[in-house]
Amino acid sequence: MELARDAVVVLGEVIGAYGVRGWLKVRPFTQLPEMLLDYATWWLKTRGSDWCEVRMLDGRVHSGSLLVALTGVETREAALAIKGAQVGVTRSLLPAAGKDAYYWSDLTGLAVTNRAGVLLGEVAGLTEHGAHPLLRVVPPAGARGAERLIPFVPAIVDRVDIDAGRIDVDWGEDY
Repeated sequence: MELARDAVVVLGEVIGAYGVRGWLKVRPFTQLPEMLLDYATWWLKTRGSDWCEVRMLDGRVHSGSLLVALTGVETREAALAIKGAQVGVTRSLLPAAGKDAYYWSDLTGLAVTNRAGVLLGEVAGLTEHGAHPLLRVVPPAGARGAERLIPFVPAIVDRVDIDAGRIDVDWGEDY
């Protein structure tokens, strides 16, 4: 079954195998890691593939990560083969994000502009680094430069306007 990009919300990533019976170690992209265990149907997407529906058979929280058993993944080798896969749940099953809360996948692709009105680039994704998430911002099309990592915190992020496709930040062009 093929799903539209916005039909699945990415809520985690497979970061490795756990044990020899095909269990996976998953890094959740949620404030409440155990929330992902509430969904029996998951969608996986490996690099270069379409979304694939799988059933979660069992799972538990372990040191901030999830340990899960999925249908069709029965050996360590099978688990290692899907390392790096995105883990998602269909948007229709998820609660609304709420005021000043966002699903990370909704931020991907938004333009990032600083207070001087300079377009810094586009959100390529987010990454978690302990204290807070970081926006991965790639230069605008045709521009040179390296990826920027901008803290996704209220002190830096002035406004997120998903409908306008824009994030305004207090971030210098030369940072």
